[in-house]
Amino acid sequence: MEFLKKHLAWLTDQGLCLFVSFLTGVRPKAAGSLAFNPEKKVYYANHGSHGDFVLVWISLPRRWRMRVRPVAGADYWLTNRLKRFIIRRVFNALLIPRNGGNPQAVTEQMTEALQNGDSLIIFPEGTRNTDDDVVLLPFKSGIYHLAAANPDVCFVPMWINNINHVLPKGTFLPVPLLCDVNIGEAVRLHEGEGKEAFLKRSRNALLSLAPPEKQQACRQQEEGAV
Repeated sequence: MEFLKKHLAWLTDQGLCLFVSFLTGVRPKAAGSLAFNPEKKVYYANHGSHGDFVLVWISLPRRWRMRVRPVAGADYWLTNRLKRFIIRRVFNALLIPRNGGNPQAVTEQMTEALQNGDSLIIFPEGTRNTDDDVVLLPFKSGIYHLAAANPDVCFVPMWINNINHVLPKGTFLPVPLLCDVNIGEAVRLHEGEGKEAFLKRSRNALLSLAPPEKQQACRQQEEGAV
């Protein structure tokens, strides 16, 4: 039974990757272009749909995926057997309570995974950005606390473009549309760097990967909010 479950999980992984690649045109990146090993990294991206972590996943070299775990909300993914199978067996996700009221415990859970040699996929905005007029939501403080607890870990920004149009809010069937996943230079928490400084620097590193028109729109929005 366990062998069958593992084989089914592998087949599901292959099928999902082929399906998402067909829909979006996203392909795994060459390992040499990433210039780092797969262990103990945090890949962080903008968040527009429930399909975001799959695009990050398939953008990484295939042989790395066994060490990369999406961080996902237990309240969403444990609601039925199919979701539980996909998130646990296929993606080996790190499931966290999103409304547990104990952010320190969540940080400790992610730190344990990193110290065991796993890499993580996170979304620092904290929730899906479904507003087409807002380019990038402010980062929650969790990414800073994770960096402070793991100063040896690199945080790798990955900008996902167009995924919110592939899986629009309120729809069930995806729409075939080309997407891009741009991978930036890794950042680390500097010695003595404060929370606000790190949040701004890591957010700017992600925003710098967005299309120029989105970067400009974000600057105008933030200048108008001051």
